[in-house]
Amino acid sequence: MAFEKTASGTRGARMGSFGGPVARWLNNQMVRRYRRKGGQFGGMDVLVLTTVGAKTGQRRETLLGSFPDGDGAWLVVASAAGAAKNPAWYHNLAAHPDQAEVEAGGRKVKVTAAQLTGADREAAWQRITAAQPRYAGYQTKTDRDIPIIRLAAAPQPTS
Repeated sequence: MAFEKTASGTRGARMGSFGGPVARWLNNQMVRRYRRKGGQFGGMDVLVLTTVGAKTGQRRETLLGSFPDGDGAWLVVASAAGAAKNPAWYHNLAAHPDQAEVEAGGRKVKVTAAQLTGADREAAWQRITAAQPRYAGYQTKTDRDIPIIRLAAAPQPTS
């Protein structure tokens, strides 16, 4: 599976004035809470995804809903609540799919990112929307194909 960057759509949910510094502040607060208390947000399992900024090269942390996908792998959905554009973390992963890290269950794991396509994406989408129907609603708000990313534990270097 390659990382095939999905284009933005022409319509989608409006994020309103909620963006920029406010969104970053809120995300940072949620990451801190997750690290203190663990658990779920909005009835979902979550993880902290650390990426390298596509433009800045700086490390970025984002709290995301996640779905287990076998041993040492997770699925995340670049829904942006049905917005026309893909979220920033998605662009960062597309630029640096081998420079990501996941924090889940109190441990940090280096991961590689791959975008699911075809039958793999469809099977994952069915599992995700069965577990969290809100994602099906996000798809109705936008005309872009919402990307599903598989984050798999990176192979450990041998000495």
